[in-house]
Amino acid sequence: MSVITVIYCLMALSLSMMQKFTDIDPNAAYSVAFESVGMNWAKYLVAFGALKGMTTVLLVAALAQARYAMHIARAHMIPPWFALVHPKTGTPIYATLMMTTGSAVIAFFSSLDVLAGLLAVSSCFLSTLLPVALLVRRYYVTGITPRANVLKFVALLLLILLSSAATSAYWAPTSTCWIGYTITLPLWFLGTLGMSVLLPLQRTPRVWGVPLVPWFPSLAIVTNLFLMRSLDASAFIRFGICTVVIMVYYFFFGLHATYDMAHEPNKPESMKIADTDSETPFQFQNLEI
Repeated sequence: MSVITVIYCLMALSLSMMQKFTDIDPNAAYSVAFESVGMNWAKYLVAFGALKGMTTVLLVAALAQARYAMHIARAHMIPPWFALVHPKTGTPIYATLMMTTGSAVIAFFSSLDVLAGLLAVSSCFLSTLLPVALLVRRYYVTGITPRANVLKFVALLLLILLSSAATSAYWAPTSTCWIGYTITLPLWFLGTLGMSVLLPLQRTPRVWGVPLVPWFPSLAIVTNLFLMRSLDASAFIRFGICTVVIMVYYFFFGLHATYDMAHEPNKPESMKIADTDSETPFQFQNLEI
């Protein structure tokens, strides 16, 4: 991840050195930038690399989504027929066909801007939930964390979230006023500092975990909420509609289906977890975050 981050930073640096940031083409940034400095041959190389990268991402996404669908089908949240695995290839062929066909149909009948906005909102929202979940895991343990510390944690977490949201809401591309940041950013800093000083960690990773907790998770929260501010309101509306539909489906069907499956006396072999004393080479392990 560090290597990838450095590469992205170097790419951004090279792009800004070839063109002013106001002249960068949002549709084909590197191709136009190379053409502007007389390197016409490089734009074809960039185009080929972009095409290769997109096809690779689409293929990997289709394979990964099929595995998600397979496990969802094993929990009977969707028809268990999609959990069947091909006996020869060992792949979830029906789940793969469902996800690739569904994705192709949605992509064919939807605008790229609509899909990009919905994907951006979803990614930022999930990237905000992850650091929140990390803070909860590190600072709260059921039955162990004192009630006073729980109240402090909830109050400080709300302060971080609200100050981050206020910072994002205050920002505007055409505004030059900075007074609001003198209120929202110190509140964010005080919330993070208070969590670091007033609350003891309830869990520590055994091998490796996210360092500088709560500073890194808190920084991730404010960064993702700030990025969400640049998206259109229509993207949030579509995301809200999709979320409501999924939540209704889960609470009225998926929740009961997974509960019934978990308490089914005769589970299929695909739902059973291998015994830790067996000689099976693959075991479920607890991962620290």
